[in-house]
Amino acid sequence: MNKLLSIFLFFILLCPFSSFAQEHFVSDKFETSDGELVITSIGHASLMLAFHGKIIYVDPFGKVADYSIMPKADIILITHEHYDHFDLPTLNKVRTDKTDIVLTETCAKQIHGATIMHNGDAITIQDLKIEAVPAYNIVHKRDNNQPFHPKGIGNGYILTFGDKRIYIAGDTENIPEMKELRHIDIAFLPMNLPYTMTPEMVADAARAFRPKILYPYHYSGADPDDLLHLLQHEKDIEVRIRNLQ
Repeated sequence: MNKLLSIFLFFILLCPFSSFAQEHFVSDKFETSDGELVITSIGHASLMLAFHGKIIYVDPFGKVADYSIMPKADIILITHEHYDHFDLPTLNKVRTDKTDIVLTETCAKQIHGATIMHNGDAITIQDLKIEAVPAYNIVHKRDNNQPFHPKGIGNGYILTFGDKRIYIAGDTENIPEMKELRHIDIAFLPMNLPYTMTPEMVADAARAFRPKILYPYHYSGADPDDLLHLLQHEKDIEVRIRNLQ
């Protein structure tokens, strides 16, 4: 894993004027019962996780990084079919013939050789336990009164690394299924208005399932500092702000 991270940082230093700036790539290290987990905030809804020498991408999106020079993927997770989450040309830049891709049934219509997960499914791929949880809108809707993300189509994912459970919500609101989650160590919750949650919705969800560390992500149109203010008295929930607009 250290070798992979060294290569990654080397490429960043070589490319200071590329489409991704170095400050976009903030990595956080977490100790688990099964070794170190490194989570890198790439931008938008895109994350990279490194564990046991494996690289896991979530919703790789070409507008926030030059994926052609990034480490190849062992696993890729796609939350839903919207272009800024399911960017097929970018996915193909990090995919190899050994990459496992996990996505929704709607996404599977555009790609071969992937594993489909529906809400409620749980599988293990390359020793990584993956749970698919609902991700949808209740309040925010299009002009035709249809939700931006209908129920039953998109996934959030819970990933288990040793004794740590990581929740990556995808595009969703503070739905009842989210509030019922328990034992979440790290959560990534979206504030991409008007498509997902307001800071008040994120705070409401966080108070319900109480992640130990909360990252607002995909927060275009919302101020993450508002979330800090809303949760300032919740001492057992640490809010961390990264550049993930």
